[in-house]
Amino acid sequence: MQIIDNPKPEIFAELLARPVFEQADIMEVVKPVFEKVKKEGIAALRYYSKKFDGFVPENFQLSGNELKKIANQCPRDLQNAIRQAAENIKQFHQAQMPQFSSIETMPGVKCRQKVSAIEKVGLYIPGGTAPLFSTVLMLAVPAKIAGCKEIILCTPPSVGGIHPAIAYAALISGVDKLFLIGGAQAIAAMCYGTESIPKVHKIFGPGNQYVTAAKQFAFLEGTAIDMPAGPSEVLVYADKTAIPSFVAADLLSQAEHGTDSQVILVATNKNIVDKVLNEIEKQLQKLPRKEIAEKALRNSKAFIIEDDKKAINLINEYAPEHLILSVKNYKEIEEQILNAGSIFLGNYTPESAGDYASGTNHTLPTNGNAKMFSGVSLDSFMKKITIQEISEKGLNNIAGIIEIMAEAEQLYAHKNAVSIRVKNRNL
Repeated sequence: MQIIDNPKPEIFAELLARPVFEQADIMEVVKPVFEKVKKEGIAALRYYSKKFDGFVPENFQLSGNELKKIANQCPRDLQNAIRQAAENIKQFHQAQMPQFSSIETMPGVKCRQKVSAIEKVGLYIPGGTAPLFSTVLMLAVPAKIAGCKEIILCTPPSVGGIHPAIAYAALISGVDKLFLIGGAQAIAAMCYGTESIPKVHKIFGPGNQYVTAAKQFAFLEGTAIDMPAGPSEVLVYADKTAIPSFVAADLLSQAEHGTDSQVILVATNKNIVDKVLNEIEKQLQKLPRKEIAEKALRNSKAFIIEDDKKAINLINEYAPEHLILSVKNYKEIEEQILNAGSIFLGNYTPESAGDYASGTNHTLPTNGNAKMFSGVSLDSFMKKITIQEISEKGLNNIAGIIEIMAEAEQLYAHKNAVSIRVKNRNL
């Protein structure tokens, strides 16, 4: 990790820049995939599965019996852990169910809002170097609570089949259909629909830079997406009360996600940095994904900042996906954080808790997008519809306001839609 001592605030943005990918080049790869899938459907999916995954399943859709058979291979202790995590996620997201009541903005003018679930949603679960069964829970559980009528899941095929934990998580969390298809071709299939994979209204889930670009392309084609996403990241703010081994473990937990992940340490003095880096070196040697974590650490930085106010400014500038506050006054600091995907308070709140089982959602904005995006929540699977009802008395009360405003905008048909009712209200 690069160590930066007491940087000037005016260069925070420069120092905190994420690794850059050539988006235009990636889009050039993604665009033909979409065109071929749109034109050829399932034949294109077979072509790209062979090309990118090296395997074409006999059937892209897993039957209910096949899903159960694979899920039964999941070890009992892991099944129990997944069930408890699902229950915690369910409790947290059920509490987000919006409650609205009708209000009268003027006498006779009643307004209210109702919630409607997005009917068809598609969930993408990467294959790659780790089976992200936890993401199945994070997406399917709130989709089910929201009332989505059709929840489909796409995950890459392989000769050995899907991981039993992915199958088990899908089985217990309400996924309706599971398809063995990955990469940009899976996103294209959910965007357009094929002979077997239905078109959805919104696509959720993480993935590599090609999947991310594919989701953005799908958005341009009229399918909503959860958020712009990028490599995983964490920022830990540590003072003398932090436990260096804990901080090192949290940094490594993100570094092992992928070589393009980024971890940031902000410490109040150099002694903390030195102790954390020493712990990182010791813990790194024991990690099966050591090489991945080492490469991620090359993109990572440690800042020495003695002043809380300056550290808070740096945190808000970076807008981390995950923020861990390992400082004595973490409650006071947390109140001043404006930009973060998810915040973890104190020495005994590891980021891993949010990744798996505390109940909060781990599908979060990355790459600085926490400045303007929230993470996935129950709201992500819903639409809000406004409703108004105006009585004759109410129309009399509001008519003059509307007529004046419509005329000022030179929209006379708008004005007339009110005037004609006022003049003929007894018809």
